[in-house]
Amino acid sequence: MTKRYQKLTSASIKKLKIGEKITERGITAVCTKDGDIKYEVGVSVDGQRIHRVIGSKADGTTLTQAEDFISRVRSEARTGRLNLPAGRKIELTFKAGAELYLNMQREIDGANLTNKEQHIRLHLVPELGSLPIDKISTFTLKALRKKLLAKGLTQATANRIFATYRHITNSLFEWGKIKSPATMIKLVREDNQREYVLSDIQKRDLLGAAGDDSNSFIQLFIQVGLNTSLRHSEILSLRFDQFDHERKTIRVQVKGGSWRNQPMTPTLARILNHERIMANDPEGWIFPNPNSASGHYQSMKAPFRRAVVAAGLNPALVTPHTMRHTAITDIAETGASDRTVQAFSGHQSKEMVWRYTHARDEKVDEALQKLDEANTNEEQILAFRPKSL
Repeated sequence: MTKRYQKLTSASIKKLKIGEKITERGITAVCTKDGDIKYEVGVSVDGQRIHRVIGSKADGTTLTQAEDFISRVRSEARTGRLNLPAGRKIELTFKAGAELYLNMQREIDGANLTNKEQHIRLHLVPELGSLPIDKISTFTLKALRKKLLAKGLTQATANRIFATYRHITNSLFEWGKIKSPATMIKLVREDNQREYVLSDIQKRDLLGAAGDDSNSFIQLFIQVGLNTSLRHSEILSLRFDQFDHERKTIRVQVKGGSWRNQPMTPTLARILNHERIMANDPEGWIFPNPNSASGHYQSMKAPFRRAVVAAGLNPALVTPHTMRHTAITDIAETGASDRTVQAFSGHQSKEMVWRYTHARDEKVDEALQKLDEANTNEEQILAFRPKSL
């Protein structure tokens, strides 16, 4: 049954002139250039704006059909709510989900929180904020990536932003805030072959400079970095009670929140065992800081940069992450198998490991080429005659 309207009455619609329109209760009747009446709908349902052209009077479209469309989308929204997690009455928008995620991350001192907050505030919420998470499609995400690159962001930066999006939605699913994993797109592979690797001399100089620094932990920090594949925050979260001197491993919570046993060199195992004997708390943090709420150092960027500069290295090229890349490259160049490199690096993807083993293969090819040049001359090639089959 047609609702009663104050403005959108049959008489008022008949009086409309070309270009004029009447809007009431989310329905608009507009007089087109040819004198026809077109019905449009514009309503907000569960925070999502819906706009549709229902049709024109000449096609048989009526005001009742516009009303029926609004009733249908609202009914579908109510049905969708029945499938929401217990206690949730409306679909969770990305903005609300991101705020919930950040609050949870602050409580647990989540890794890379500053970068994630920037990704959310500057890029994700402006584009996705009002959308219910389960309505975000691959088309929407691909459009977002196109916009990010059009702004001048690199592919690597875009990948980091999408990694933040993935961690948000995966976390919300794990916490029971959304019923199913959110849509994600495949990240574009980056060209990371130019990452800086420290030479043996540079490693020696860096450790020497760190030994002269005012921070008493920076040399140990660098020792751990060069003898494991751990990241900056992972190194600082290490504890003596998770260190196994006999097996030369240490248990650590790594990127993504999972735990793994990190292998290390015998030299580092001896160093950590000595540090544990000398420590005030031989079962506590390896990098303790009583001034930190967590009880341990949260960053070594400043003392690391001082050591880099003191060693005569370029701080724009040599960062804490350089130690991880150097350590993995070093073990790959020993000829270790892909599986061994993966166990050391902790990479979940074999494709990431192949970056290092591919570089190793190139180095072997280069060495063989030099050997060939040293042992072969043109006269030998001309003198060689293969035996007939």
